[in-house]
Amino acid sequence: MFYLNKKETRLVVLQRIELLNSFFKKLRKLFGRRLFTGFISRFFLNPITIGKAYFNDMRSEHETIKDYIDPKNKDILSIGGGLGGLELILNKEFDIKSFTFIERNFISPKIKYGWDSNNNEGYNNLNLLKNFLIKNNLPTSKFTIFDFDNDVLPSKKFDIVLSLFSLDYHYNFDVYSDYLKKISHKNTLVIFDTIRADYFKNIFREVDIISNRINTVHKSKRVACSNFLL
Repeated sequence: MFYLNKKETRLVVLQRIELLNSFFKKLRKLFGRRLFTGFISRFFLNPITIGKAYFNDMRSEHETIKDYIDPKNKDILSIGGGLGGLELILNKEFDIKSFTFIERNFISPKIKYGWDSNNNEGYNNLNLLKNFLIKNNLPTSKFTIFDFDNDVLPSKKFDIVLSLFSLDYHYNFDVYSDYLKKISHKNTLVIFDTIRADYFKNIFREVDIISNRINTVHKSKRVACSNFLL
């Protein structure tokens, strides 16, 4: 399981609402996302229960992408990775050299599903992210965190870019398109979720559909793409 304090518990639930049991999902539906975000999620969540659920959820995510991770892939960029639970598991399984996180550093009162050109939302706290990674045994020498809105983003080449349920799910791919070209080499693999997988055949030479989410309200496909066309 993952070890969470109360603030981290609240944050990870806001990022992944599926971690809630049916009772809390009913409360969220009854009182609305804004009230749930501002009040209920602060006081009534169990860190141990959520820590176990989050760990199991990240193990499931790991299963979907593990065949695309090569032991030679040493530098991973995570965009919108939440609290970094998936990265912790990848580090344990593959002994990754370094992780770089690009995140927004604020919590919106309400998150909309999907994206538009004016999307300016976020659900993260960079201090909580850092503390969670350290507490769950990722050495500070192995990760760096960048604030998307305030920092100069890293310019080195990455082997893998991970952006599950963020890039082209909450944010249009175009927000990061030029940047991803800059930090990619020929074999860099970009893994993300999208509702328009065929569109990316015009962007990358290789587009592989990893999995489909068809039994959910917000249907999507997880894709692994490489080798930008332009």
